[in-house]
Amino acid sequence: MSQTTDSHPSESDLPLLSRNELRKQLRQQRRMLSPREQEQASASLALNLIKNPDLHRARHVAIYLPNDGEIDPLPYMAMARRKGIHFYLPVLHPIYPGKLVFSPYYDGVELTDNRFGIPEPAFSNGLRRPAWALDAVLFPLVGFDENGGRLGMGGGFYDRTFAFSHQRPRLAPKLIGLAHDIQKVKKLPVEPWDVPLHSVVTDRQLYRVK
Repeated sequence: MSQTTDSHPSESDLPLLSRNELRKQLRQQRRMLSPREQEQASASLALNLIKNPDLHRARHVAIYLPNDGEIDPLPYMAMARRKGIHFYLPVLHPIYPGKLVFSPYYDGVELTDNRFGIPEPAFSNGLRRPAWALDAVLFPLVGFDENGGRLGMGGGFYDRTFAFSHQRPRLAPKLIGLAHDIQKVKKLPVEPWDVPLHSVVTDRQLYRVK
């Protein structure tokens, strides 16, 4: 863990906040990272992802485009494509609200902003892969702990999309949360609807959960 300053809440202090307050603090903390720090973090993340056993056999991997200070997984994607891995972006499902589908992401694919201002391929292009057909999913975290507790943006999209992993874990892809290591907190509550993580990968290390 990096040392904290007066402007960065300590790991022991953060869990005392409400979930909304904690989310606000951690988002602000990652936004305060300089472009240089973000670049270094992304490069380190890529190396840690390459070493993650949960990805060794993956051939179809969902990824995300970073915003709001999220750690950038694209350097990893550039490395992994050389091994023949195919990547997909989440797309908001227009028929089943609150769920995601996944469309291929490649050079030249046309993207448009969804209602949250996040670029995504058009749902109408017909090139989609269902959640159960992915090998692994890389998604951003706002906060996490070493026991698999996690804090997202609060929309619940990944939880609803991968809810089947509770009943049919063998069909579920490897769910891997990504974050800056400074987003680690001492303890987060696990809600019944939270889909379980297999691992969390940061710019500093790999945290195996299950």
